[in-house]
Amino acid sequence: MGEIKYQPIGVIHSPFQEPKGTPIQPAGAKGIRGTVEVFPEYANGLKDVDGFSHLILIYHFHLSQGSSLEAKPYMDNQARGVFAMRGPNRPNPIGISVVRLIRIEKNILHIQDVDIVDGTPLLDIKPYVPEFDTREVDKIGWLEQRVHKLPTSKDDGRFTR
Repeated sequence: MGEIKYQPIGVIHSPFQEPKGTPIQPAGAKGIRGTVEVFPEYANGLKDVDGFSHLILIYHFHLSQGSSLEAKPYMDNQARGVFAMRGPNRPNPIGISVVRLIRIEKNILHIQDVDIVDGTPLLDIKPYVPEFDTREVDKIGWLEQRVHKLPTSKDDGRFTR
């Protein structure tokens, strides 16, 4: 299979100027506001987005420093497989976050519960639909004993220089 290339459709703006100190998931970023600037040539794609309360943002971890198939994830001190964690240093540094849509002004989305560094390139937007996206789960792996740390966990700089 050949190379796959993506072009950003916009840029995400937030109060976080660097990864260190940024919440590690939207659930740990409750109330934090930001904006998504969708580039003008993609603005028509925002038609009907205002009918959704939540959006899935798919973005490029532009500050990621390489990749490793094993690393110590946030909320743990034991090395885990990269596909069993959500850290930024991945073979394809793609991030996802479910955020609340507050309002839209032309090509600017005002959002809340932002756990993304300012200036992050946006790759795609999808509507969050509970009937599509919510699942009953039986287990959450190594996070079972650590997920309670989420509200206070922040990026500690372990994946950036």
